[in-house]
Amino acid sequence: MRERYEGRGLLEDEAPADPVDLFAVWFVDAAGAGLPEPNATVLATVSAQGWPQARTVLIKGYDDRGLRFFTSTSSAKGRQLAETPRAALVFPWHGIARQVRVVGDVVRLDSTEVADYFASRPRESQLGAWASPQSTVVGSRQELDGLLAEATERFPAGSAVPVPPWWGGYRVRPVEWEFWAGRPGRLHDRLRYRRTDASSDAWVLERLAP
Repeated sequence: MRERYEGRGLLEDEAPADPVDLFAVWFVDAAGAGLPEPNATVLATVSAQGWPQARTVLIKGYDDRGLRFFTSTSSAKGRQLAETPRAALVFPWHGIARQVRVVGDVVRLDSTEVADYFASRPRESQLGAWASPQSTVVGSRQELDGLLAEATERFPAGSAVPVPPWWGGYRVRPVEWEFWAGRPGRLHDRLRYRRTDASSDAWVLERLAP
């Protein structure tokens, strides 16, 4: 299987000084192209023993401080981020021949930010957060449905569903961004932004060979 990429490419004079500005433009393009869940990203983490794991999560906001996502802090990714607070993200926007990669350190979001986002979730998602012991072994689908029934009974219709104590949010703070744009003949464009000093807001822009 082979696709011929016919994207418009990416040149240095089209790249702003701040990678967040370019990401914002590309994100709007991905959403406008009708790609399914353009905020879906592959999150890679690593355990204290050096074992990598990757899974798809949904980014729920980004700015110059980083990219936010929410999950169970007791899940596999939550445990790994506690052990090794660094991560990589990949946005695979194949439908528009683009990809964005991010590498950065990870910090926990404060309780106010977590509570504000949790309150905005659909009620069924709030109840699901209480019902699911994420990443642990469950005996059957029926067992999981039973846990949901217990959560529904605990928080009946009309009552607020609080944030579970094991649920939280994270911010990936980039030290490196890479923007990939498909070109014919596999001579793709790859522009990388990287920080030379963690305490600086300045980025170095470099072209990488495809």
